[in-house]
Amino acid sequence: MGMVKAAVLVMPQQGMVLMAALLVTVMLLLMGVSGARLAIQGERSARALRDRDVAMQAAEDALADAERELAGGASDAARHALLAASDAYVQACGNGAAAPDLGLCAADEADTAPAWQQVDLADDSAASRSVPFGLYTGAEMETGEGFLPFRKPRYVIEQLPLPSGAPAGSAHVYRVTAIGFGAREGTEVVLQSSYRPASKPAVAGGAAAKGARVAWREVANYRELWRAAKP
Repeated sequence: MGMVKAAVLVMPQQGMVLMAALLVTVMLLLMGVSGARLAIQGERSARALRDRDVAMQAAEDALADAERELAGGASDAARHALLAASDAYVQACGNGAAAPDLGLCAADEADTAPAWQQVDLADDSAASRSVPFGLYTGAEMETGEGFLPFRKPRYVIEQLPLPSGAPAGSAHVYRVTAIGFGAREGTEVVLQSSYRPASKPAVAGGAAAKGARVAWREVANYRELWRAAKP
């Protein structure tokens, strides 16, 4: 009888140990799955942040390229002449890759939205109204995969009106809006600067005269503004 009682007592204890082991195994499995999910999310976040940094740098390069143009660094003589002429900046911006007024926008204060909001900066079709990086300055930029933007950044230039009462011959301030792309399509960053060229810009194709960037910002909601400004 004593041996039978001992066997009856041992069997429930073995069942409890098995159940506890199963529970521990399930908990470890859930912890492993959760850890793997967190690691994947962290990798995705790091990749997205890196992609945004690529787009941000590309947009900054486009701003610098436009400012180089305004400083007299345009390699094209026709383009150089237009940059200084007030009547060269047209409503809705010039268009066409062969047109020297490409991306030159008149800042009409009467419009409900400024010119840069009415232009699809990312458009690279034959009817595009934005300037690809290096078109008029001859600057080179690598594009591709990995840590490079998948295509060249683009920009438009607005000649801002002179303030009322400004003396004759006063220099204009220009608003440059640029879009940069990440290594993956769909990643975009839009930057904007206000630039005042030097009082005596360089001759076409010569060394750029140093001007001054008087303002800078990121336009985080560019796509929403562009959609709202579309007719």
